[in-house]
Amino acid sequence: MEEEFRAFVSSFPFLRPDETDIIVEHTNLKEFKKGDVLLREGMISKSCHAVVRGCVREYYIKDGIEKTIAFYTEGDAVNSFSSYSNQTPSKHFLECAEDCLLTVGSQSLIDEMCDRIPRLAEFIKFEVEKDAGKLQERMASFMTSSPEERFNDLMEKNPSLINRVPQHQIASYIGVTPESLSRIRKRILQKEQQKK
Repeated sequence: MEEEFRAFVSSFPFLRPDETDIIVEHTNLKEFKKGDVLLREGMISKSCHAVVRGCVREYYIKDGIEKTIAFYTEGDAVNSFSSYSNQTPSKHFLECAEDCLLTVGSQSLIDEMCDRIPRLAEFIKFEVEKDAGKLQERMASFMTSSPEERFNDLMEKNPSLINRVPQHQIASYIGVTPESLSRIRKRILQKEQQKK
């Protein structure tokens, strides 16, 4: 587990080997099983995570139906910022969609790491801004594109996700029923065959 995390941290080119050692030594790692719930609706988030291996799904339950709004895979931060920062009950769920290896952190740990490695604060700020930008783009895309365009966008940006999570979750993520997703995939396949 530690060596896997070391390889993950070593992929950040701005870190020196001694800084990688500090992060590896002080970061809490935990393995989770598929189906483990990191945060339930109504709970107050006490920790933040990053995905070293696996996939975490964020969803809401509306009228008894799960509505998937995000998938987090290797390298992604997984947080309920509103619940964690404001110490208010979460409105959504975070659940492991696969067996996962996650970091488990807190603000005090982040502060300690930034004291030891001052450049880390700038990197974290950049990553938070990048994640906020991706969320903005996803919201805009969802509001302005068709389900087929959303599916094509997913295939372009994260094609492996299609084989990692159940199709009904992919359907929910792009805002359609599983039956509609099946029709979309059939249309796309037919278009590809016509091109040949």
